[in-house]
Amino acid sequence: MTRPLTITLVTPARAASRSGNQVTADRWQGLLTGLGHHVKVVTAYDGTSADVLIAIHAWRSGEAVTRFAQDQPGKPIIVCLSGTDIYAYQASHPEATHSSMTAATALVGLHDLVARSIPVCTQAKLRIIHQSVAPVVRRPPATDAFDVCVIGHLREEKDPFRTAQAVRLLPPSIPIRITHIGAAIDASWAKRAEQEMSDNPRYRWLGEVPAASVADLLAATRLMVLSSVSEGGANVLGEAIAAGVPVIVSAIEGSLGLLGTDYPGTYPTGDTQALADQVRRTIEDPAFLADLTARCVARAPLFTPQRERAAWEALLAEVTAAL
Repeated sequence: MTRPLTITLVTPARAASRSGNQVTADRWQGLLTGLGHHVKVVTAYDGTSADVLIAIHAWRSGEAVTRFAQDQPGKPIIVCLSGTDIYAYQASHPEATHSSMTAATALVGLHDLVARSIPVCTQAKLRIIHQSVAPVVRRPPATDAFDVCVIGHLREEKDPFRTAQAVRLLPPSIPIRITHIGAAIDASWAKRAEQEMSDNPRYRWLGEVPAASVADLLAATRLMVLSSVSEGGANVLGEAIAAGVPVIVSAIEGSLGLLGTDYPGTYPTGDTQALADQVRRTIEDPAFLADLTARCVARAPLFTPQRERAAWEALLAEVTAAL
């Protein structure tokens, strides 16, 4: 076991935020504290001495990475790559993003295909750590409709209304109910969700809900759809997989990196008709639904707390070996 370390964990999210970055920071703080380390979570590096810097988000935490490297030369830096780092900011902010990746002692990716999309010169630093999830006990589903859940905030990267649009293409005779949870990033997104509910009786949006309500929704749903345009390894996808909930996903690296490149429950990103066809198939073809479920169950061991804990313990031992 690594000796107790002082760790500064930088996240670009505010402490009160329920964004993916803040949820990850809170969870990692608990995990690393459980390993015996002292972990301070901050939104900006304040010059305090630490044995290790862990920075969530290469671009948004880039200033913290630069300052820590200057103030504490030789101390290890772990940079955790977000989906926007990998699939957006390398193009829009290449200098700052690649500077953080270059300064890092190690990079953490959250899905198995990350190496495909980062510079070759940084790939040797990459370690994949799947995010663990709390167990969900499945309950018998409702019998009056085929329940499908969409879990994700209302913002562009999530393509949040794709499932609602797809359901409009299904015959009225198919009993399907879409439940969508996630915060609207501004009033225009909320208004759009409210309009969709008004126009589409098969769709309901519940807004932001507590984590317990997310687990409760997963417990009884028959299918989850993740329609994102970009993901770095969505925690909610891990939650669905670990719960044995079959999923339909847009065919992006961030999802296939968790499900496997041969996973059949995919559709071309943004293709409403293809998504409608896949959802209809899960309803009308029990063998297809059973195959998706079995594949998710087979991947569930990737998301255990014990596995994530061991991965972090090994990584910290590796980067601090010379201290």
